[in-house]
Amino acid sequence: MDRINRIVSNSCYQDCLRRNRAHEETRIFCKHDIAHFLDVARLAWIENLERNGGADRELIYAAALLHDCGRYRQYEEGIPHEQASAELAEDILPSCGFTDKESKDIMEAIRRHRNQDVAEDSGLSGLIYRADKRSRCCFACPAAEACDWSREKKNLLLLR
Repeated sequence: MDRINRIVSNSCYQDCLRRNRAHEETRIFCKHDIAHFLDVARLAWIENLERNGGADRELIYAAALLHDCGRYRQYEEGIPHEQASAELAEDILPSCGFTDKESKDIMEAIRRHRNQDVAEDSGLSGLIYRADKRSRCCFACPAAEACDWSREKKNLLLLR
């Protein structure tokens, strides 16, 4: 997991965390912070183990840690955060020791983490998509009444 620790200590990644935090300081809804990223990583890893999926743990953690890192660019520039996050990952991953193939797979999962077409996918993209949705505790959210997510989009169950 050395490469994952390199992501977390990467100066560009740390800047992403700071900028996301600054934009969401007063946000009452779900945040795009390290707690969310780790929830997604752990949920994806658990599902992978339960299904004997065979996905590499470092790839799961890398995709999860980076999937929303560009959220601040959506606030600042109007760029969809999945696109911005993949662009940032393209710079971060090689410096952390990921191969071109691994980086490509991780960036694909990041780009597709909001696309329902991967909801049933057994690979990395599907794992990240499902974990991202399951990481949100809509069933216990204090801001539920003000949230504009549709009922279908909300995670209303603890376990599936």
